[in-house]
Amino acid sequence: MSSKRDGAVTFKGNPVALVGPQLKPGDAAPDFTALNMLAPVTMADTPKKARLFSVVPSLDTAVCSMQTKKFEEGLAALGDKIAAYTVSLDLPFAQKRFCGAENIKSMQTLSDVHNHSFGKAFGVLIEGLPLPLLARSVFVVDASGIVIYAEYVPEVTNEPNYVAAMEVLTLAAG
Repeated sequence: MSSKRDGAVTFKGNPVALVGPQLKPGDAAPDFTALNMLAPVTMADTPKKARLFSVVPSLDTAVCSMQTKKFEEGLAALGDKIAAYTVSLDLPFAQKRFCGAENIKSMQTLSDVHNHSFGKAFGVLIEGLPLPLLARSVFVVDASGIVIYAEYVPEVTNEPNYVAAMEVLTLAAG
């Protein structure tokens, strides 16, 4: 049974509830099933190395687009020492179109549109909006599957702390 955290974040200034647990560093990364194009991906399917999960409401909005591009730029130096994912409720086809148009190569996309498995497991599914969305957040999971960084951006329309996330990811990458 999913827990609900009322007023966990705000969306355009209005408090909204998030479904699922609030993950903290030290927690085991929860399992999920999301889609990379039409192929299901679970936590176990991700490589056993430092992983970045950049969660956005929709790639077709300015802040989400900027978040994905800023992480993409930062990841270039880490090469294949890490795996990086942008997670949203966008359809896989829209994610693919965005990545092609924006020349996104390092960040893979995961669509949580099917059953919101990632959103519920990571505690980022926003409840109460006319359309389900994921709350802007960033997670870094180490090679052993432990969450070592978790940021739930307090106002969904604001950007995350790129520097803090990239510092933790770089350390985890070795």
